[in-house]
Amino acid sequence: MVRSALLVMLAVVVTAFMSACAYLFPLISPGENKAHKIANLWAKMLLRLTGIRVDVIGRENVLMNRPQIFMANHQSDFDILIVLAHIPGQFRWIAKKELFKIPIFGRAMKNAGYIEIDRQNHEKAMKSMEEAAQKIREGKSVVTFPEGTRSKDGTIKPFKQGLFHLAIQAGVPIVPISIIGADKIMPKRTLKVKPGQITMIIGRPVDVSGYTIETRGELIERVRGVIIRNFENGRAPDGTPPSTDRGKETQ
Repeated sequence: MVRSALLVMLAVVVTAFMSACAYLFPLISPGENKAHKIANLWAKMLLRLTGIRVDVIGRENVLMNRPQIFMANHQSDFDILIVLAHIPGQFRWIAKKELFKIPIFGRAMKNAGYIEIDRQNHEKAMKSMEEAAQKIREGKSVVTFPEGTRSKDGTIKPFKQGLFHLAIQAGVPIVPISIIGADKIMPKRTLKVKPGQITMIIGRPVDVSGYTIETRGELIERVRGVIIRNFENGRAPDGTPPSTDRGKETQ
């Protein structure tokens, strides 16, 4: 418990410093890409600090020459760090509004071009989707947790529909991501952090061109099915993540 408390305190200090950098640096040299690079470095520092190792399977499935929408399951606050540190290239988060209210940190997120979403307000949520669509038109990828919140029991919950509406309208592929083991590192509603290994499986991009707004339910089930399948296949019989010598094949 003492170790976790010290790690949390140190993480707060690192976060405050990196947030200040992301807040101030664009004033000197403007650009969302530069602020995102600071966020990427912040995530790598916190993962190393807490003794968390991440085995990435399927990195070759990331499309480096075109925008895409990354969708990942969500079990822990560490999911954010895992994705930030290990998805290559530039992307923008679609994140809950509460994060943008944190002093300095929220401004740093804005500087990085991250998108605030209010899931309790339909009109504001639609404006967020319009902002995300504009980022995609600019050639940037976006990342989101389609469950909308962290899972309490480790199961993958139903997905929100608006993000799939966005994918169909924008005509960009969805890249499904399965994060395994994050709930053991830092479960929901606790500050206790345990070192360990995480596995992140990046699935093959799902082409949305054959879907319409009317058939988006089929697309939702397809993407969710891939995330669940890779999540279940990526776990050993005892429930632990696979070892790093595991094959690179993904769904």
